Amino acid sequence: MARRRSFIAELFDFILSNKTYFIAPIIIVLLLVGALIILGGTKAAPFIYTLF
Repeated sequence: MARRRSFIAELFDFILSNKTYFIAPIIIVLLLVGALIILGGTKAAPFIYTLF
């Protein structure tokens, strides 16, 4: 029976095997933007808005 791997593990394996290291900064930026969007709807929003 084949073991299922998580999406993150598959993505990490893809980056390492195909030597597509330029994808890593793109993913990091997307994660940071997603975190800002999520935190923008919480009580931390006033602290985030002062950064910009």
